[in-house]
Amino acid sequence: MRAADIVTATILILFGGLVLADALRLGVGWGTDGPKSGFFPFWLALIMVLTCGIIVTQETRKATRHSFITRGKLGPVLKVLWPATAAVVLMQWIGLYVSSALYIGFYMRWVGRHTWATVGLLALGIPVIIFLVFEKWFFVPMPKGPLEAWLGY
Repeated sequence: MRAADIVTATILILFGGLVLADALRLGVGWGTDGPKSGFFPFWLALIMVLTCGIIVTQETRKATRHSFITRGKLGPVLKVLWPATAAVVLMQWIGLYVSSALYIGFYMRWVGRHTWATVGLLALGIPVIIFLVFEKWFFVPMPKGPLEAWLGY
């Protein structure tokens, strides 16, 4: 776990440094009409960089070394990883809503062992709600596939 914490915190420090640099370019002060564009990103990135610095410091001082993940715990992680990866890959061809329905249904049935009625209700209901919120309410187009084209969207 130690190495994973150090690597993750270091990557976040580098990302935070980019955000800090761009926030400084935009301006972090207070203008006549309020905070400048870089004000909030600057402070959020600074908090993130400092917090990650503390994590790196704490982890490098630890003397014990444990594995990030053991063989026994790898199975449940892969149960999440493979279906999620498949949903992201399928999204390119069948769209967000259909791939989400398939992912939710598959995951609920395989991992959660829920009843078919619950699986069907949620696997269809959640993508419909997401469609209504993003497409109809916020007017944000999401990746669509052949089903949405057939339905006229």
